[in-house]
Amino acid sequence: MNANLASTVADFLAYKRALGRKYLSEEATLDLLIDFTEEHAVTDLAGLTPGLLDEFVASRPRERSRSFNHLIGVTSTFLAWAIAQQRMDAVQWQGKRRHETDRRLPFLFDPAQAHQLLNAAAALPDYSRGRGRGPTYHAIFALCYGLGLRVGEACSLRLEDIDTGKQLLIVHGGKFGKSRLVPYGPRIGELLALQLQRRNEKGGTGPDPLFTFDGRHSVTSCGVSETFRHLTEELAFPVPAGTSAPRLHCLRHSFAVGCLLRWYREGLDPSAMLIQLSTFMGHVSPASTAVYLTITPELLSEASRRFEAFAKPVWSEEKP
Repeated sequence: MNANLASTVADFLAYKRALGRKYLSEEATLDLLIDFTEEHAVTDLAGLTPGLLDEFVASRPRERSRSFNHLIGVTSTFLAWAIAQQRMDAVQWQGKRRHETDRRLPFLFDPAQAHQLLNAAAALPDYSRGRGRGPTYHAIFALCYGLGLRVGEACSLRLEDIDTGKQLLIVHGGKFGKSRLVPYGPRIGELLALQLQRRNEKGGTGPDPLFTFDGRHSVTSCGVSETFRHLTEELAFPVPAGTSAPRLHCLRHSFAVGCLLRWYREGLDPSAMLIQLSTFMGHVSPASTAVYLTITPELLSEASRRFEAFAKPVWSEEKP
């Protein structure tokens, strides 16, 4: 077997994307592998020996265990696929993953902290190339916290994606290429109505971006993340021990945990509701949603209270 490495990588990526996956970071990792092998005069799969693969991994130092394990995982997945497709013989290489001791819990915004962040965003001044920065960032953060949108999904919204009559957002091309309908309530409705009004006053039409500074291009996720970082540094929220500093994706985590806590307090069964939350957030399965459900003292308290109510009849019967 003497299959070309670059063409096999291209076929592998095409296969994954046919399943609805974007595979952008994986593509970048495999590009690194191709560059490395070319430097060592290896262009065919037959040249991917265990020794060469070890050298490749060693050439990509990663301080964070999660990043290192991603490198190992992508390489291993590609090799397994190529072997299954009979593009190459089995290679006796098992990249050793690191134990993720550096993993921390996400920062969870409580309602008061979220309110502070939104107020700070709304107060942002305009720049010469950033008219309406305050309302724009305020609305994006509100969608991430109030509806659990990914920042890329919020930034990619178009004017035609807002159905004010049915109070629905149409989210296109989320993770794994999934699109979905996201219902919203009156408070988010008011915020979106103001944003639509601002865009209509500037002559925006259906396919134009909802969030833009020049009327033609959507606000970028990187710009939103950078603004979020500056605001949270200025607000200096206390970070509990074992918790990471606030990141923009923490707003989505906060939404998921807030839903779970609300279900407990309303007497609903969280396990029965998880499939609905998974669909709402655009996940492939409830298992993906469960990753977001960080246990907090409030959740533990509500869970304990429910268990006590459940077990109370049994305890009463056991008393002499």
